[in-house]
Amino acid sequence: MNKLVSSIAQQNPIKWFRKIRGFRLVYTPLLAIVIFTAVMGVILGTLQLQEKHQQEAAIFRELSFAKQRIQLRMINNSETLSAISRDYVSGYDQVKIKESAVDQAIHMVASNHEIAKVIWLSPSRQIQWQVPAVNTKKEALDRYQSTPDVEKALQRTVNLSLETNRPAFSQFIPLESNSENTGSKDVRNVFWEVIPNPGADNSNGIFAVLYTTQGLLGMIPSELKAMYRFTLIADEEKVIAISSDKNTPRRALSNQTTLDMGAFSPNLTLRIDSYPPPTNVTFRMLIAVTLGLSAFVIWSLWSVLKQMQVRQEAEANLRKETSFRNAMENSTPVGIRAHDMEKRITYVNRAFCEMTGWSSEELMGLAPPFEFWPDSRKDELSEKMNEAFLSSFSSENKIGIEGMIVRRDGAQIHTRTFISPLINEKGIQTGWVASLIDISEPKKIREELVASQDRFVTVMEGLDAAVSVVSIDKGELLFANRFYREHFGEGATGHFQLAGGEPEQNSMRELGEELNDFDQTIPPSYLLQEAESEEIELPGVTNTWYEVRRRFIPWVDGHLAQILIATDITERKHADDISRQQDERMQFTSRLTTMGEMASSLAHELNQPLSAISNYCMGVVKRLQGYSDPAIEKDILPALEKASEQAHRAATIIQRIRGFVKRSEPQRQSTDIALIINDAVGLVEIEAHRQRLSITSNVATDLPMVELDPVLILQVLVNLLKNALDSVRDVYPLSSRWSAPPVTISADLDTGSFPATLRIQVTDAGSGIPENIIERMYEPFFSTKNDGMGMGLNICRSIVESHHGRLWAKNHMDAEHTKMIGCTFTILLPIDSPDSERAIANA
Repeated sequence: MNKLVSSIAQQNPIKWFRKIRGFRLVYTPLLAIVIFTAVMGVILGTLQLQEKHQQEAAIFRELSFAKQRIQLRMINNSETLSAISRDYVSGYDQVKIKESAVDQAIHMVASNHEIAKVIWLSPSRQIQWQVPAVNTKKEALDRYQSTPDVEKALQRTVNLSLETNRPAFSQFIPLESNSENTGSKDVRNVFWEVIPNPGADNSNGIFAVLYTTQGLLGMIPSELKAMYRFTLIADEEKVIAISSDKNTPRRALSNQTTLDMGAFSPNLTLRIDSYPPPTNVTFRMLIAVTLGLSAFVIWSLWSVLKQMQVRQEAEANLRKETSFRNAMENSTPVGIRAHDMEKRITYVNRAFCEMTGWSSEELMGLAPPFEFWPDSRKDELSEKMNEAFLSSFSSENKIGIEGMIVRRDGAQIHTRTFISPLINEKGIQTGWVASLIDISEPKKIREELVASQDRFVTVMEGLDAAVSVVSIDKGELLFANRFYREHFGEGATGHFQLAGGEPEQNSMRELGEELNDFDQTIPPSYLLQEAESEEIELPGVTNTWYEVRRRFIPWVDGHLAQILIATDITERKHADDISRQQDERMQFTSRLTTMGEMASSLAHELNQPLSAISNYCMGVVKRLQGYSDPAIEKDILPALEKASEQAHRAATIIQRIRGFVKRSEPQRQSTDIALIINDAVGLVEIEAHRQRLSITSNVATDLPMVELDPVLILQVLVNLLKNALDSVRDVYPLSSRWSAPPVTISADLDTGSFPATLRIQVTDAGSGIPENIIERMYEPFFSTKNDGMGMGLNICRSIVESHHGRLWAKNHMDAEHTKMIGCTFTILLPIDSPDSERAIANA
């Protein structure tokens, strides 16, 4: 056979080679199919193994969840009974305590299906009472509860619990019945739990609970029991409870764990078995693999046929292209040379030989640095060439690299080289092809133009003013420096804005049309005309000012253009504004100083008459206390005491305001904020009723005591409530105030920040506060009322901030967000005083 093959190969080697290549093309798809099948088998096995691991992890997670649920329920039951026992033992009124304990036990049995019965045993271990007293739903427990096994198990558990003073469990007790209707799966196995009284005082009695094993499985959610079967197993693999009688398939997964319910609980194991749903993943995967293999075979055969046709056409085209390229390379004036992967020259055309003065034989095999490079630039040109070879695939190579060639006669030629990778028919790079163009003359002209342009651009770009030139006839931007582009963009819009806007643009167009109508040179008067320097603020840009100068000039194309120079003078304008604002602040400071002096004088002058009023009132009270008239004790004495108290409070308020003027700290004390709110509402309610309005308060319960100055905070709340009443009064006329919503004051804890703060809010349904006023309403002497001094909200904010708190206002909008329907003032006060915080920080 080997001789026959060798003889055929010797007679027609080309035909034999084609047959070998044909066999290779035929067997390639078969090999691909085999590899593809093996890979798919590995993938299927991996997916199946991964699915099994995920199912095992899910079973373990659900088993752990069920175990924790049962243990937590048992612990919760024990703690609940311990609490009931503690209250039952420590109570004085045994009748009421017993009724409460029985009610709690009834509620516990009703809400916990695993509990069959709760028993209270006397010190002599006799049943004093039990829940339920008459069992209707679980009659099997009542019938078998008095069996010897159940009673013995109860006695042993009680002894164990009393000896250890800890909850104890009995062993599992199977219930048997001679009747088919008395037995029930729910109560087939039971066990006792005895819970001693806290503090080891069991002289008054002890609790015992009868659990059903099937009830333990009832603690597991029904969703899990629908997906898995749960089983309780005692010692020696004895099944004492099961969630379902449905059998699990052979391929079902299972897991189990020990269920520990206490220190003396019996050995109990919780087992889980899965019900895996039926699936046809394997069948579908087989179908997908079959279809994929079939498609792959068809595509492979079609590719082989097309490839053979393409190769035959490529061979013919390659011969034609080779002839064409040879003719083109010999006729082109562009020098071409080729390099191999070691950068040696492997080919040069005739133009390159003429460009260097070297023959092709002399150039073949040369490696960089080449002999036709200048000696002073060989290192530079070698580095450029290496970089070009590395980046020959990128778009940066399209611009080429500049170089230099020294002819044999010593003449230097500036060149631009373009390099491309040389790829063979297999798609593998075998070298590079470089094309060179003589750029000596264009380079000289370009360098002169670049030098002139650089001088001009350097001067214009360095100016700190906007310079722009606009065509008169077309209105196009002809030139703009850096400052103009950064501030006005690339268009001519900024030029016309600086020049005066649309009128200036229209006048320039009319001037261009007049010049086009007359065939004459540009009048010199236009070139000499220059506008006065003017200051312009751009429309739509606040606080941006420019000093603008403009004139007409002839442009490089002979047409008339307008040049404009704009200098930014915003800083100078801002300096003038700051100086004016400083003068206004000095005036405000002077008024505040005068007001502080007036406040100190008023405080001093008013304290004496207020003290006298308080003393006179208290003196009259003492004089009237000797009379036994009921009318005096009921009406006159309380009124005089309240008058004295209000006089004292007014003096205290004045004293606090005087302290604020002197920048003194508020006098804090532990205060109930509910009392302050009630006082504020009581003081303002008289005015509210007079205006036919109402006030409601909503104070959260169990608010902590807060360290604050009660008098100053009361003054703040009174001021805010009065402002809210004024806002509602302005919206609702007197005839319709019966329908006005009440002003609401509320207090609660703001837990959105840490630490929590006390939040007080005053809400009204008035017209809200305009945005331009809400920014200035805390300024001194600013008021929207005709008779207001503008110090109310300023003092309120000062009081709140002196308590290290915050005060702000927020408007309420209607559903369409078109109209304000009220406002809310919010106060945040720290619960802990700053002194305690500093003490904690220092500690």
